[in-house]
Amino acid sequence: MVLRRSQAQSHAFARRLAELLGAGDVDGAAAAALGRRIGHLGRVIMAGLGAYRSADRDNADLAYESVARALERQAQRELLVLRRGHAVLATVGATAPFVGLLGTVMGIVNAFQQMAKTGAGGLGTVSAGIAEALVTTAFGLLVAIPAVMAYNFLQNWIDQRAVDISESSNELLDVVARHLQGPRRGEA
Repeated sequence: MVLRRSQAQSHAFARRLAELLGAGDVDGAAAAALGRRIGHLGRVIMAGLGAYRSADRDNADLAYESVARALERQAQRELLVLRRGHAVLATVGATAPFVGLLGTVMGIVNAFQQMAKTGAGGLGTVSAGIAEALVTTAFGLLVAIPAVMAYNFLQNWIDQRAVDISESSNELLDVVARHLQGPRRGEA
């Protein structure tokens, strides 16, 4: 739910900012108060615009590099935030089958202990222990399969957001570069 909300806020931010940047108004975009609910994309772009606002525009190369570094730093932070809790899913998906396997081994050990206690070795003696072992294996798999599916889904979603952030950052850098160049001689 948190990730979906961030995506919706990012889309709304992109629409609002596109109007300003579409007209080439980088200064207006940098000064715009677009609120606090701007999503992961908004936080990245606003970091770049903040660097633009405070950059020395007399040195276009330095200003451009400052914006690029700010975008990259914030993009890395946002991707870390998006991946929060992701390791738990990976751990559950990786370890749950082993927990099921442990239950299987314990169930078989119990079956053999029952066989040793009774002195009989028939199917009836070991069947309860084997049934217990199979139930724990099933529970391990019932936990692992959805965890791995959720992990893969979220990993793909985060990878897509990383591409969105990268593309948007590059588009902002293109606009900033054009704006820093200003009108060329003879065009004004």
